[in-house]
Amino acid sequence: MNGYTEPAFRVSYLRIRFSLISVFTGLFVLVVGAKPNWFGWDRSPVVGFIQIAVFLIGLAMISLGGFVGLHALWGREQRSIIADFGSRLVGTGYVISVFTGMADVFGWGSQPLPMVPYFGPWQASGVLIGQGVIALGLLMMIPYRLHEKQAEPAAQ
Repeated sequence: MNGYTEPAFRVSYLRIRFSLISVFTGLFVLVVGAKPNWFGWDRSPVVGFIQIAVFLIGLAMISLGGFVGLHALWGREQRSIIADFGSRLVGTGYVISVFTGMADVFGWGSQPLPMVPYFGPWQASGVLIGQGVIALGLLMMIPYRLHEKQAEPAAQ
């Protein structure tokens, strides 16, 4: 033969491309929501509802992109139980981030409506814990073993 061997798995380059675009777009949206003054767009001295919602949308785009990209790296192989558990941790971490970030809007925070939502240290800590859970889940989804080609039956 010509020395070319077929890879043991098939990576979807379309999914990888979507993943990278989603992660970098989400990072931009997250930075715009968290620090709009870096772009000269800050109009308020406090972190309000719109700002919190924008950086949570950015975090959702990062989480989705990371999930899709790491899922695509598994190819046609069956994912391990650790990878399945990691994919659920990504979703759980995002839910933690949303509910702690929007605690005032949901009425659980220190500034109930109709007061202006205040993104304080407790909410920031909750969002950071959620981001840590997302990062742990994404690390668990990485396929650490090399993909092995299925053994073909010997020709007789």
